[in-house]
Amino acid sequence: MPMPMPNHNTHHVGTVSVTRVTEQCGPGFAPEFLFPDWDPAVLAAHHDLMIPHCYDAEERRFIASIHSWVIRTRHHTILVDGCAGNHKWRPDLPRFHQLDTPFLARLAEAGVRPEAVDFVLCTHLHADHVGWNTQLRDGRWVPTFPNATYVFSRAERDHWEGAAGHSGFNAGVFTDSVLPVIEAGQATLAEEIGAIGDEIHFHPTPGHSVGHIAIELSAGGALGLFSGDIMHQPLQVVRPDWNSRFCEDARQACASRRWLLESAAERQATVFTAHFAASSAGTVTSGAAGFHWTFA
Repeated sequence: MPMPMPNHNTHHVGTVSVTRVTEQCGPGFAPEFLFPDWDPAVLAAHHDLMIPHCYDAEERRFIASIHSWVIRTRHHTILVDGCAGNHKWRPDLPRFHQLDTPFLARLAEAGVRPEAVDFVLCTHLHADHVGWNTQLRDGRWVPTFPNATYVFSRAERDHWEGAAGHSGFNAGVFTDSVLPVIEAGQATLAEEIGAIGDEIHFHPTPGHSVGHIAIELSAGGALGLFSGDIMHQPLQVVRPDWNSRFCEDARQACASRRWLLESAAERQATVFTAHFAASSAGTVTSGAAGFHWTFA
């Protein structure tokens, strides 16, 4: 059985700290469900990478972490992706349905009050990335981070604001977790803001979702890349041609994944993932045999 992971762990990119705040971590999807091209021989070949922290051999399911990253620069406190959130109606996604987790308490343990967050960056607008954008107060969904600017791409907003946001696995997410921050005047588009200071830049990485973005952190000559759902499990580093079942455009998803892996290897970046367990962060190297992942 996998060892329990701590609720927090902190890394540094130059002078900037990056802290993981975990909402939940445990067995998730069966491999043959998550990856349509699943080949168990790949797991066997990379046993030490995956077991025990990223694959539960007894339950035969991947272990998935649901967490946010808190970036603290000299000037800003930034939250990357907002997990699943509490009290959200997600009947098609039982793992995220009507939760009651101590996420805000864990955020406080990491030294972050909701009022102190300056920016909330959404790599995309799926249920497990925007849930804590809002919280239920007096029967209404209101922004959890009252002083923050929420940033996401125009394509994501336009897609989920339309018919796609009312059916399927992501139904209702835009209404309860995105629209309230727009109506509060706290939302802006990644294309309009461009960057945050000298440290934060946005890269379009469509495929998993129509307007998915990766986030680049540059500080003190070091680089961090926040990958969102470009990858769900470490096996996609060694098999970058594997898309998840939830990727909207297979060709674009593969291209975005390869861009991330090549950029991370060439620029010696730390990659901060959205769902890898263990430390959830690591580095990529490349060689004749392909890409290799090392947990930080």
